[in-house]
Amino acid sequence: MDSFNINRRRFLHTAAATLAVSALGARGLEIVYPDTPYKVGLIGAGWYGKSDLFRLIQVAPVEVLALADPDRNMIEAAAKLVSERQKSGKTPKMYNDYRKMLAENEFDLILIGSPDHWHALQMIDSVKAGAHVYVQKPISVDVLEGEAMVAAARKYNKVVQVGTQRKSTPHLIDAKKQIVDAGLLGKIKHVEMCCYYHMRANENPPVQPVPDFFDYDMWTGPAPLRPYDKLPHTRWWRTFREYGNGITGDMCVHMLDTVRWMLNIGWPKQVTSTGGIFVQTDGKSNISDTQTAIFDYGDFHCVWQHRTWGTPPNPEYPWSFTLYGEKGTLFGSTMQADFVPLDRDAEKIHFDVLYEKEKYPEDVTEDRIELNAAPATRLHMLDFLDAVKNNTRPVADIEHGHISTASCILANLSMDLGGRPLVYDPVARKVVKDREATRLLERAYRDPWDHPDYRKV
Repeated sequence: MDSFNINRRRFLHTAAATLAVSALGARGLEIVYPDTPYKVGLIGAGWYGKSDLFRLIQVAPVEVLALADPDRNMIEAAAKLVSERQKSGKTPKMYNDYRKMLAENEFDLILIGSPDHWHALQMIDSVKAGAHVYVQKPISVDVLEGEAMVAAARKYNKVVQVGTQRKSTPHLIDAKKQIVDAGLLGKIKHVEMCCYYHMRANENPPVQPVPDFFDYDMWTGPAPLRPYDKLPHTRWWRTFREYGNGITGDMCVHMLDTVRWMLNIGWPKQVTSTGGIFVQTDGKSNISDTQTAIFDYGDFHCVWQHRTWGTPPNPEYPWSFTLYGEKGTLFGSTMQADFVPLDRDAEKIHFDVLYEKEKYPEDVTEDRIELNAAPATRLHMLDFLDAVKNNTRPVADIEHGHISTASCILANLSMDLGGRPLVYDPVARKVVKDREATRLLERAYRDPWDHPDYRKV
């Protein structure tokens, strides 16, 4: 690599980091540190729960008091790692049931990294217990869960940050300011979003006994109880609509949320989607392997496309968004961004991902870490803590998380209903002139769990 490229990369890293702090507000560590460490609990001690917790430990003084997870092996391994990471060296208490953890401890912050079907109950119970919450996306598996989560955050006056950390991704913050906000795109006429990762599990494991270290009933909670066929951790649970919202709920929510942030837009006027299982038909998975969704914003459409098979049309941007404006185009992903002006004499602008391997060398050896996402998650945590300190709304406030999540859920409902357009009224909490779709805004919970009610949280 020549000296120009080295210097350019150093400049980009410095500029992006500086811009990230200024754009997201004053978030230096000195303004968010309390006199005593934050008392922290983690619900869901798997891969991403631990990843979020470790990023928090890196940027703020915390004492992780307790972890909750129904997998004894997983939680014991997580507790050991936490004791090695946190300053006190203490091993957190371990709980099978998060409700007992909340009842027996007082927390400042709760991080929720459990599967999607648990997010609503766990977030609501956590704010009721007095904690501010960082909850992973998508926030819910049905629309009315999300309404209840927003209502609970407001009623108990707690900060709830959603893990849509693209809003805290340095190179995307840079692209938003230098390209979108600066008007280089002109009027936006069309948006495309996509994911072409082969991430849909497509297996046929046999039904088998539940291992003695795993409380499958507790893990399932309010979701339907499927016959146990393997540990659901990581990819397996994501392949079933019983627990989540497929690739659209998992991956589109990030890109739609990013586009909404960049363009300052809210609820779509109408959502339409078609798709299904067209290629990967030989496994148990019941999420779509191919899907297109149109989020209609009146003046322009945001179009989502995913395939869990085949090749991406642009290998440089397999999971991404593209903003098409009158004056140019902006491509964006977790790894980079590129502005291509319509004027051939104008300069193209490239934005690189920021890594912080030198500042946080422990990132390099962390199991399954997403190195490109670590700096964004750290900034996201700082934004969360800044909102807690100042009693303000964070950049990924629960209401924004709800709009992005619910829009993706509506896309799935449209697909399920044969592709008919759905218009959601967030005031009346119903799909306009569609009783069948309105009934699907709330799914049945398994006994003895009760679906949260936005009117009674």
